[in-house]
Amino acid sequence: MRSRTRTFASRLLAASLFAAGLLPLSALAEKVLRVGMTVADIPLTTGQPSQGTEGLRFMGGTVYDSLVSWDLSSADKTAVLRPALAESWSVSATDKTLWTFKLRRGVKFHDGSEFNADAVVWNLEKLMKRDAPQFDQAQSTQGSQYYSAISGWAKVDDHTVQIRTAKPDAVLPYNLVNIFFSSPKRWAEVGKDWNKFAAQPSGTGPWILQKLVPRERAELVRNAQYWDAARVPKSDRLVLLPMPDPNTRVAALLSRQVDWVEAPPPDAVPRLRQAGMQIVTNKYPHVWAYQISLLDDSPLKDVRVRKAANLAIDREGMVKLLGGLALPAKGMVTPGHPWFGSPTFDIRYDPAAATRLLAEAGYSKSNPARIKIVIAPSGSGQMQPLSMNELIKENYKQVGIDLEFEVMDWEALRARRRAGAWAPENKGRHGVNNSWGFWDPDIALIKTAASFEPVPTGYNWGRFNDPKADELVTRARTTFDPKEQDRILAELHARIVDQAMWIWVVHDVNPRALSPRVKGFVQAQSWIQDLTPVVVD
Repeated sequence: MRSRTRTFASRLLAASLFAAGLLPLSALAEKVLRVGMTVADIPLTTGQPSQGTEGLRFMGGTVYDSLVSWDLSSADKTAVLRPALAESWSVSATDKTLWTFKLRRGVKFHDGSEFNADAVVWNLEKLMKRDAPQFDQAQSTQGSQYYSAISGWAKVDDHTVQIRTAKPDAVLPYNLVNIFFSSPKRWAEVGKDWNKFAAQPSGTGPWILQKLVPRERAELVRNAQYWDAARVPKSDRLVLLPMPDPNTRVAALLSRQVDWVEAPPPDAVPRLRQAGMQIVTNKYPHVWAYQISLLDDSPLKDVRVRKAANLAIDREGMVKLLGGLALPAKGMVTPGHPWFGSPTFDIRYDPAAATRLLAEAGYSKSNPARIKIVIAPSGSGQMQPLSMNELIKENYKQVGIDLEFEVMDWEALRARRRAGAWAPENKGRHGVNNSWGFWDPDIALIKTAASFEPVPTGYNWGRFNDPKADELVTRARTTFDPKEQDRILAELHARIVDQAMWIWVVHDVNPRALSPRVKGFVQAQSWIQDLTPVVVD
């Protein structure tokens, strides 16, 4: 009763101040959602966000839209594709490299200009046409892994665009989810300068960026004119705050400086629950792994060492370290997933088998395999990487692997990942540690396994080269029947597990800590989440 009385009194005081002209209406009525992100800086705001999938989550589908998007409305089923700026899409029956997209009518950019076929062409040129006035290297770099299949495009009419791929590519719509559309009019208004555009960007999304302070905060306001009436934000303002340190995020939530934090540290979860905070989790397509080098100077070139590195990890101990907020990995995707297949290599904790394999490869505790991995202290989907890596280091020491880390900022690690194991800056490094998604065939299996899909346009960081995997990749990409494609992808997954292509550790369950005042959030089975229904009472 006392809290209700206090709330009523505070509202009465606010109303009195407003009536007296001492308090603006916005202060009386505005609903604000404040989010503590794990990244160290605000993601790039010009259209193609930086900072990995956390950038896509907070600066992609908020300020911007894509032709195709995810249906994030349910917590009970895997997110699937849905129409967004394109109402429909189809591939030609006679030419499997030609796709037609019918654009949604009546969509406006935040500056009031019309979204149409000309805007689509302009944005594709922004990313891919180096001699175009609007070409932006920063955005092109961030989008390179999503547009690499595209070889051409053309306006058919004001609301129809055709996109051509270099080869038949059944997974193109998945990649288009991550290509966002900026306003040509706003770019011209700010003097055709992307740096100036970053401070006052214009997309078509449900939120409008109002204020940007690099490394400190971004403030977004509700787009009341958003084209999808069902997704007009329920909050008036969204404030994004970079907080790479997990303890800082917890302190900010407990002191009511924020309403929502990503990746709370497991040891803080009981305290957060005791304070009345909501701890929200759900399964989703994510794995925490080492992408590894198979170059000549890497001990991991030997499949016996790769298998030993997988067998030496105590994943149940890792789950315990994470307070139960993870699942042991047995490959890229989870058992039971349509793409899991039937691998013969069982990824488990078996230090004795790991020791035997290392001995066969010429290594032991007295002559350890020396492996250096690039890691980050935080970042998109990274959970608690420092303590997790220390556990692996101890596990490896017991079997004859000497593990060394090079620690750097998450965005710097992403640059190392885009460069490839063969880049001069990666010489002597045998892997990069990062979270990874498997929401679509490309990022899960195709571009990671194909020898002809090296970074930066593909995901093959370490020059994995397996003819059988290449053959399965080609078949999967040219198979447009979903069930048959799933069968091929399951065979591909079994192959890369049997070859120990990566070192797979755990699957995250995507924990978030929310204030008890946060209402309306549906945690989708996705790395992307919809903030439009969320409100702070």
